[in-house]
Amino acid sequence: MNMQDFEAQYREAIAETLNDLQTAVLLLTEAQSKISQIGNSVQNLSQRVEEFIAEQKAE
Repeated sequence: MNMQDFEAQYREAIAETLNDLQTAVLLLTEAQSKISQIGNSVQNLSQRVEEFIAEQKAE
């Protein structure tokens, strides 16, 4: 293997690794957003259940 081949393989491997890293970051951002949405849904559901329980006890 000559120096040019080595350099080409190195650059290709770095580019592929950086693309994989970018993909992972985008997926992580998407997952964080989804986790936040789920957390908000759970909070809303919990609040509604608590309100329903309070209303049932008041009757």
